[in-house]
Amino acid sequence: MQKLGLSQSLQQKLSPQQIQFIKLLQIPTAELESRIEEEMEVNPALEEGKENDGEAEDLNEETSEEVENEDLNIDDYLRDDDFSGYKMQGDGRDDEDKDMPIAMLSSLNEQLINQLGFLNLDERQHAIGLQLIGSIESDGYIRRDLDAIINDMAFSQNIETDLDETESILHKIQEFDPPGIAARNLRECLLLQLDRRKDDQNIDVIIAKKILEECYEEFTKKHYDKIMKKLDIEDEDFIKDAVELVRKLNPKPGGGSSGMVRTQYLIPDFIMTNSNGKLDLALNSRNAPELKISSSYADMFDSYEKSDKKDKKLKETVTFVKQKLDAAKWFIDAIRQRQHTLLRTMRAILDFQHDYFLEGDESKLRPMILKDIAEIIDMDISTVSRVANSKSIQTDFGIFPLKYFFSEGIATDSGEDVSSREVKNELKGIIEEEDKKKPLSDDKLEKLLKAKGYNIARRTVAKYREQLNIPVARLRKEL
Repeated sequence: MQKLGLSQSLQQKLSPQQIQFIKLLQIPTAELESRIEEEMEVNPALEEGKENDGEAEDLNEETSEEVENEDLNIDDYLRDDDFSGYKMQGDGRDDEDKDMPIAMLSSLNEQLINQLGFLNLDERQHAIGLQLIGSIESDGYIRRDLDAIINDMAFSQNIETDLDETESILHKIQEFDPPGIAARNLRECLLLQLDRRKDDQNIDVIIAKKILEECYEEFTKKHYDKIMKKLDIEDEDFIKDAVELVRKLNPKPGGGSSGMVRTQYLIPDFIMTNSNGKLDLALNSRNAPELKISSSYADMFDSYEKSDKKDKKLKETVTFVKQKLDAAKWFIDAIRQRQHTLLRTMRAILDFQHDYFLEGDESKLRPMILKDIAEIIDMDISTVSRVANSKSIQTDFGIFPLKYFFSEGIATDSGEDVSSREVKNELKGIIEEEDKKKPLSDDKLEKLLKAKGYNIARRTVAKYREQLNIPVARLRKEL
């Protein structure tokens, strides 16, 4: 027999305003302007401009039920300012703020197709060349198997060809600029570049080709002694000069570019200045846009005042207008709350890392995690994370992402905690000063760091080395 019962539960749900605030908080300054423009496009009750006195009234006190009442309080929505603040085309925009034209360059694909046109190919061969060029990836390589490309042409273009003909046309394309283009692997790419050198009879070029052709595996593993033995070369300098020549070649002839170039500028969210030891913090002015409730809606309410207030269609219009006004007020409040949260969080980081911000000395960075700042500003860790993940600050010594100032702590012999960034700098310095003929293993690096007072495990040394993009000892070996 089924039984009926009551249960009570408490659930926490985010309001639309909270969701809007979270989304606004996590976007960087560079995207805020476009986000505001999007909001103004969908909400005519929101516009740019400075609010007059009294415009910061709380519009949320009214409810949607008031719209149904004949005694609708319209005064709360009316503004005494004139229409000068209404956004007109060309208002408030200096010439320097206008978007500059984008410099357009031909793409890699277009450049190669242009060069293909200079070859004396018939229509069928030209189609094969186009298929090969279309298979070149952004970094300049053809990684698809030629048999697969041949099958594609048979099915899609009804062009029958074989491996010999396809390879013959591929070799012609490999003579195009940039050197090394259309290679099928790194080895072929480097050899193509060496083949294009005018000094191909130079001893360094000859040895470099032999290394790539006969000792490629040993070269990738830096087994130089094996290369010398295999090529029967006794003078170490010959190998050293040839290896240095190969290192100067371009491993990505395509560059990975889409062909459309536009200079991107890093826009800091905060600006810090040091005034004789006093650290002043300010938000980038783009983070503090001037927004207000539109006064142009006054005409709509005037018509409502002069008409029969029981008009159903007019009431529907007023309901729509009120929704837009509420949305505009919520958005303005969210922008203000964003500014307050950003400044509060950055001020806490500034105080925590005060010694670093005075001089920019990395050794002065203290270990700091998200929880430390969250406790100081009495906010959730997720809020601090949203601020830190996508924001940056301009200082007297450069622009830094906020994530730069967060790091783990490593214990020293003196019992103090130092930033992991300091340990990484020590590790980097040790590796830079090592004998490249006998590079230090992770075990030896661990011992050297411990000798400097850093209590660190070998696996942590390996982790930091990888984070610094430094290869293992074997791959750091030089002649």
